[in-house]
Amino acid sequence: MIASPSPAVAPELREAARHLIAHPLVLAERYPDKFRLIRRHEQQLDRWFTQRFGYRLQVTADAARLFKSTVVASRRPLRATAKRRPFSLREYTMLALALAAVSAGPNIISLRDLVHRIRSAAAEADIALAETFAERRALVTALRWMIGHGVATELHDRVEGYAADDAADAVLRIRPDRVALLPLPALARASTANELLDRSERRISFRAWIRSMLIEEPVLYREEVDEPEWTELRKRLRDEATIFNEMFGARIEARAEGVLVIDPDGEMTDTRFPVAGTSGHAALLLIEQLAEMDRNPIPRNAVVSAVAKLAREHRRYLSSLADDAEKLTRDVLERLIDHRLVDVADDEVRLLPAAWRYAVDVKYEQMSLL
Repeated sequence: MIASPSPAVAPELREAARHLIAHPLVLAERYPDKFRLIRRHEQQLDRWFTQRFGYRLQVTADAARLFKSTVVASRRPLRATAKRRPFSLREYTMLALALAAVSAGPNIISLRDLVHRIRSAAAEADIALAETFAERRALVTALRWMIGHGVATELHDRVEGYAADDAADAVLRIRPDRVALLPLPALARASTANELLDRSERRISFRAWIRSMLIEEPVLYREEVDEPEWTELRKRLRDEATIFNEMFGARIEARAEGVLVIDPDGEMTDTRFPVAGTSGHAALLLIEQLAEMDRNPIPRNAVVSAVAKLAREHRRYLSSLADDAEKLTRDVLERLIDHRLVDVADDEVRLLPAAWRYAVDVKYEQMSLL
């Protein structure tokens, strides 16, 4: 049993733990105040995360890395530094090759030499590179991610020029010590994406697994655990609520359909809901439309029709995206899937219980609010 921290240090521990959940790689130059807190309370934070979540905290002279090795979140992609859009498969591939090419050094490398190393790494991995504009653009995106996360620094010229000109060059300073902090332990033991995700389902410690699910996923639905596990979770809800409040200032909300963790300050997530903007506004409106329908699941073409109707009725509040109902539907469903509010399968859309939190004008006695 871990003793509770003193009232004097409890706020600092909570602030540090919250930041580590949202930013598993903390750089001293980017978050100096948060890094100092993590360094100051390194031992207590490591005990908390190791014993309660099965995570591991490693702190170096200028970086802190929280290795989340219990659960691999299924819908938390890397995002391009500039536009915050999810990485494409090609960009993931180029990032993996770039990191492999510099993992053992050197500390200073030209872009041309780096490209040569990447091609060699690709050949060893039996990956064919096309050397097209799209591929160069993908490499630039990967390098921008490395620069944005403190793994590389531009010393001379900028890497953007390589996308349009394969003869362009730049000079980068590489931090191999930080490259070593990036891979999760599960990556070293998985050869495919499915194997990696399967590993996150292996419940070596049910308590650690369930806490990781609660903190990493928007909702844990009852159907995702078996009956003995659900019974165990319900019995331990008070203890879990104490842990989540102590570490993160978060509260647990449980209903018949599942459990979720609520962060009152909204700081421990990479995306939020509800959110402003065309797709965010349309997503809220769509939830109410779907809740009013007398069937669940709902054919996708009916959802597209509902979105088109909403776009016409609320055009003054929406951007030009309202003119393309199909694209707006894709954007809205992607957002709702990310937050586990709907599920889409076999061209059908199923409204999930957590969505009823936002269907404020619809009352369904047969469903308890989650």
